[in-house]
Amino acid sequence: MAQISIIIPTLNEAAGIGTTLAALQPLRSRGHDVIVVDGGSEDGTPELARPLADRVIAAARGRASQMNAGAAEARGDIVLFLHADTVLPEDADRTVLEGLATTRLLWGRFDVRIAGRHPLLPAVAWLMNFRSRLTGIATGDQAIFAWREAFLRAGGFPPIALMEDLALARALGGLSQPLCLAERVTTSGRRWESRGVLRTIALMWWLRLRYLLGASPERLAQRYDAPR
Repeated sequence: MAQISIIIPTLNEAAGIGTTLAALQPLRSRGHDVIVVDGGSEDGTPELARPLADRVIAAARGRASQMNAGAAEARGDIVLFLHADTVLPEDADRTVLEGLATTRLLWGRFDVRIAGRHPLLPAVAWLMNFRSRLTGIATGDQAIFAWREAFLRAGGFPPIALMEDLALARALGGLSQPLCLAERVTTSGRRWESRGVLRTIALMWWLRLRYLLGASPERLAQRYDAPR
């Protein structure tokens, strides 16, 4: 049976990394491996992750470089990229393996649920899932996965400061349509709630449009990280 390598980039994720990794222990017991790639945390994230992961490695800061470093260490036939604040369902391995085998597609993603108190968060999740099914593009919140060979053929994550997930999805989309799983991962709503839900929606749509029109990801990253 094919094996999955789950790759998690981290940077100062001590508050939540234990929850994310605890949900992966049933998958580890079934032979899949978990690789945490830390970008220089100062809050003890690697130490917290080490007992709950197969490997904890260091890489240059930045999700793209960290996830590529994890993929280079992966032993599995399939690579799955998971944000540190996102929890996979317990049977995610079965869902991915059966879905890819049945459809013969090369990559895919999950639907997403956003955890939080704001009443608009379910609508945000619905829109993310709908847009993804309509366009064939996935975001990192949706736990993108791919056959390792397809990931390599797509060139991996490009070394850009923002939109690396969209860039990879577009490259993988040139190889096959995505497998859009209805099963949901649960991601934290902290980004939306801390910045304002409507403001964050508007910002992300604006950034994606600018990226698609050719704007520099580095300049977009400065706008994304700007204080609010």
